[in-house]
Amino acid sequence: MADKGICSFGRFLFLNFYAFLLLFCGVGIGVVPLYQKSLWFLIPQILIIVVCLRGCISIFSSWNHKKRDYSILLRKNEKGLRPSSFSDYMQAPCGRLLVLVVLKDLGSLSSYKALKSLRKPLKERIKDGCSRQKTVVTVYTRGQ
Repeated sequence: MADKGICSFGRFLFLNFYAFLLLFCGVGIGVVPLYQKSLWFLIPQILIIVVCLRGCISIFSSWNHKKRDYSILLRKNEKGLRPSSFSDYMQAPCGRLLVLVVLKDLGSLSSYKALKSLRKPLKERIKDGCSRQKTVVTVYTRGQ
């Protein structure tokens, strides 16, 4: 149902912009012949390429997760815009792209500026990323 709205080639390119950026950076760094200057440049070059390609693969492999998140956000906000449902997605660049797509499909693209206030400051995001995370598992049974 809602997944058809995200499964177009243009949306795939838009939502995976950062994956393509990492891919091109990794390939671009790999093409530079630094080994001709010194073989010691080869080790950091290979490490940077691996980091870029690993991030690229990670973003590309989250496509099914993005489709699921798209349908969840669309379902939660089709009767009225609920800014609290977007707060988790506003913390990462890829999530903000997903929010833009959902808002465009809902016809309320102008409310993106208001949702930008849900974004945490960089220092707070780094601090949260370095602290221990608590995992909470919620099990729903039928009839609840």
